[in-house]
Amino acid sequence: MTATTREQEPQALVDDLAERIRQRIMTGEIPIGAQLRQAALASEFGVSRTPVREALRQLQTGGLITVVPNRGAVVRVPSPWEVRSAHEVRAELEGLAAERAATRITEPQLAILRRANETMRRAAEKARPRQAAAGATAPTTLANDEIHTTIHEAARNPWLGRMINQINESFPRNVLALVLASDPAARRLTVVEHDQIIGALEAGDGPAARAAMHKHVIESGEQLARWYEERSTTVFQA
Repeated sequence: MTATTREQEPQALVDDLAERIRQRIMTGEIPIGAQLRQAALASEFGVSRTPVREALRQLQTGGLITVVPNRGAVVRVPSPWEVRSAHEVRAELEGLAAERAATRITEPQLAILRRANETMRRAAEKARPRQAAAGATAPTTLANDEIHTTIHEAARNPWLGRMINQINESFPRNVLALVLASDPAARRLTVVEHDQIIGALEAGDGPAARAAMHKHVIESGEQLARWYEERSTTVFQA
């Protein structure tokens, strides 16, 4: 145990461990279906098993992991209905953010949207986008995040951004990159839908921006739900 670790309060240590493990899950460094071994994690982080066990319990409460008979704690595979339900709510929130942003967005923010979507457009034109290193976030994921967070900021309602982020943090962030990497049509559709959103924002058309964003989020949720559907019945058989 390091000096830094010893100085931490017990709950602070548990929270820190939970966040570090959660980030690995969110980036895909620890993939869905992977087993989380307390002994290995304790050794890696230089702590006893007790705070690791509490951190895993915290992640289980948050829905990121589950306990499977004969396997212990594993990264949970969200059910397709969960993904669709979450995106139904997210579509309403993101649509509202886009509608508000249409009359508030600045030219520098529009420039950010155009640049980020060009990154996604170039990736869409390739047979298969470059994959990120283990534990890293794919360039297309970063570009996609930049588009959405810039619109949230332009909406000038921090509650919207926080609630949308809460939904997004319920599912591993790397999965969208996996979906787009394996489906050229989905990559092209995402870019086209972003173009439609950006066009409505440029025109200051709130209703059109809201409709385009709502459609985009629902379609994204359907892509993710299908991806999870293909894996939900097989990932735990390994």
